[in-house]
Amino acid sequence: DDDNSEEGLHTIHSGRHEYAFSFELPQTPLATSFEGRHGSVRYWVKAELHRPWLLPVKLKKEFTVFEHIDINTPSLLSPQAGTKEKTLCCWLCTSGPISLSAKIERKGYTPGESIQIFAEIENCSSRVVVPKAAIYQTQAFYAKGKMKEVKQLVANLCGESLSSGKTETWNGKQLKIPPVSPSILDCSIIRVEYSLMIYVDIPGAMDLFLNLPLVIGTIPLHPFGSRTSSVSSQCSMNMNWLGLTLPERPEAPPSYAEVVTEEQRQSSLAPVGACDDFERALPGPLFAYIQEFRFLPPPLYSEIDPNPDQPTDDRPSCPSR
Repeated sequence: DDDNSEEGLHTIHSGRHEYAFSFELPQTPLATSFEGRHGSVRYWVKAELHRPWLLPVKLKKEFTVFEHIDINTPSLLSPQAGTKEKTLCCWLCTSGPISLSAKIERKGYTPGESIQIFAEIENCSSRVVVPKAAIYQTQAFYAKGKMKEVKQLVANLCGESLSSGKTETWNGKQLKIPPVSPSILDCSIIRVEYSLMIYVDIPGAMDLFLNLPLVIGTIPLHPFGSRTSSVSSQCSMNMNWLGLTLPERPEAPPSYAEVVTEEQRQSSLAPVGACDDFERALPGPLFAYIQEFRFLPPPLYSEIDPNPDQPTDDRPSCPSR
């Protein structure tokens, strides 16, 4: 009111009062809500009730904000691949190399999806090695010109032991992504990144590892993209009939005698007694006309017009070229 206009307060009287309110989030990008070991990103709404001669009553309610990451963008749909090799040395002896090559279908995923890993591990050393894969989350915190980083395991899997001279191939080995926070890439104080590490556990030596970057998004992969090829191939298969050519001279249809024999025609004739009711319902000449042409064969098929110079209807005929 006018009395409290300068302070921006509104005086209410005794009783129950309810106020509907809404706030519009700013158009600028907002970092996704996050709870980390050394910091967090939180959003909340705070309400205060001021009372004369008493302390104000304050209430705060938190809400979650997601900065949407659409994994259907071309940069996140591109495959990720890499190759690494390691040679083991023991004093003056050098064993054969251990090679690792891996590939995943895309860079962007959403929680709950499974990553299909295609990898080939070749062990030419004298040791028994074990191929493994793991998803790691890296949290980076920036404040006062300093940075702290925390790396933690999210999910992992283990392959079969690989003896000397053996090779193992992963044809789409699946590693499921658990419910995790989406990637935070555009915040100035907190950054959350993910990576898929495919590595070979080598006893007594440094592991051979390969890092493939991941982005955990909020908008999942559209099913249309994965079905485009199958739909197009099915459409092309169904449209093959367009390539067929028609014969130069059409084939004549079968004769009436081949389709309806004389015995079938005689048996299909209605008996005279059964036609009495129809004769009463229909006038004599009309019923006679129907009976006369009911079982007659169709006109003979001819490929040559017997009257080529006469038009078949009232429309003007076009001169031949």
